[in-house]
Amino acid sequence: MKLLLPLLLLMIAAPAILVLPVAPAAAVLPDEMLADPALEARARSLSKDLRCVVCQNQSIDDSDAPLARDLRLVVREQLTLGKSDAETMNYLVTRYGNFVLLKPPVEPATWALWLGPFAVLIGGGAALVVWNRRRTILPTDAPLSETELAQVAALSQDEALR
Repeated sequence: MKLLLPLLLLMIAAPAILVLPVAPAAAVLPDEMLADPALEARARSLSKDLRCVVCQNQSIDDSDAPLARDLRLVVREQLTLGKSDAETMNYLVTRYGNFVLLKPPVEPATWALWLGPFAVLIGGGAALVVWNRRRTILPTDAPLSETELAQVAALSQDEALR
């Protein structure tokens, strides 16, 4: 009985421990890092807001893709040239478009990106409503007509004779 409670707690806690979020390992290599800690901190801050255009769902700071490495090096190069954070981001947006930003601005060119999921959800809901209405409106249990009853009786007699 004394072992039952700890065993029960372990059974409850083990799955919770397994699903705890794990921080992704940063993909920044030591040879990419800047000697100046302040510039490196700025580079890391900027690279967390930039999308890896190969992976598309990771920042360049988290991605191991060669293009993400190139983008990290471009960010560090711009910072060592004395560019501000805004100038560095503008340089990358000019070169790659708003797609390089993990959070692109809401503007006419990105409306589809921002509103697309809602449009798909609304369209799917409307299709489901239309499908459900058509399914319930169609008569499924309509009574048989006189000719249909006669055909069923004739088929039943044919089957009984066999």
